[in-house]
Amino acid sequence: MATVTVTAMVTVMEIKMNSDPVWYVLYTKPRNEKKVLQLLTLKGFNCYCPCQRVLKQWSDRKKWVEEPVFKSYIFVQIAEFSLKKISILQTPGIVRFLFWLGNPAQVKQLEIEAIQSFLKDHNTDRMNILTVGSHVRINDGLLKGINGEVNYQTENDVVLKIEKLGMSLIARVPKDYVESRT
Repeated sequence: MATVTVTAMVTVMEIKMNSDPVWYVLYTKPRNEKKVLQLLTLKGFNCYCPCQRVLKQWSDRKKWVEEPVFKSYIFVQIAEFSLKKISILQTPGIVRFLFWLGNPAQVKQLEIEAIQSFLKDHNTDRMNILTVGSHVRINDGLLKGINGEVNYQTENDVVLKIEKLGMSLIARVPKDYVESRT
């Protein structure tokens, strides 16, 4: 009799564990991430496609566009994988689920939150709008709290002219250490 009770408790625990939503990774056709996100959302699924704003250069103009951070991948949260996978795979633009060691790859909620936090902290808008002559404030590193003027910039760094005590200092700092002063 005790064995039956233990088995019943394990079964209830297994059902509860299987019904908790888990994030799975979907592989999409190239440049279909946003379309798949929209279609799955319309079907009622909770999806996440981490995007960042990027300044794109065309021959005749520049434009800010939202680009997925992980090309051809999106995350979908599913409570019952075996019951919902067919409905998801029938969505246009989806190639397959990503597998790891023979099982569908799962991502923890904590990892999704870490991606969201990283993208919030490393906003590309702030890093790309620095122009020569603009005034910035250093928010991190050894020179934290110091103001400077942009002399020039590279892909990852900005070179600043800093005036202190009647002298000019040239400093090279990472772009994500500085913030525009307006």
